[in-house]
Amino acid sequence: MGRSKVLFEYSAGGVVFRVTPDGKPEVLLVAVKDGEVWTIPKGLIEKGETKESTAIREVQEEGGVRGEIVDFIDKVEYWYVWPDESGEKLKRHKTVYYYLLKYLEGDPSKHDFEVNDAKWFDIDEAIKIVKYPSDRKILEKAKELIPKYLS
Repeated sequence: MGRSKVLFEYSAGGVVFRVTPDGKPEVLLVAVKDGEVWTIPKGLIEKGETKESTAIREVQEEGGVRGEIVDFIDKVEYWYVWPDESGEKLKRHKTVYYYLLKYLEGDPSKHDFEVNDAKWFDIDEAIKIVKYPSDRKILEKAKELIPKYLS
C-alpha cells in the first residue's frame, strides 16, 4: 500500500482594525463560499515573499484596504484534504500566520474576485459571525491587542 503524500502549505493573513467616531474598534472580514462564510483575509505565501508582506498583500487584494502591521497575533495550524491538479486527493497541513494591521486607506467594496464581499464589523459582532473556531480565536486575541494601538 502506497504512502499518501502530505503537502505543507504556509499562508498569512491580517486582522485590519479602525476606530469608529464613537471610539469602538471595527475589523474587516471577507465573505467566501458564495457569501456564506465570513472569515479573515489570508492567502498563500508566494515565493520570495515574507509572512508580513503576504498579510499586507492579501488584506489589500481580498479586503480592498491598505494597512500597516502593528503586531503579530498568532499562528494557526490545521489539516484538510483537497485534490491536486490531477484530481488526486492530498492531505494538506496548513500553517497560517496572522498579523494585526492598523487601517491606512481604501474601500472594502474594491475587493478582488477571490471573495464575494468585504465589510467592516464591530469586533464583538465579528467574533460571533465568523464560521471557523480558529478565526474566532484570532479575533479574540486581536481584541485584546487593539487597545494598545488606539492612539
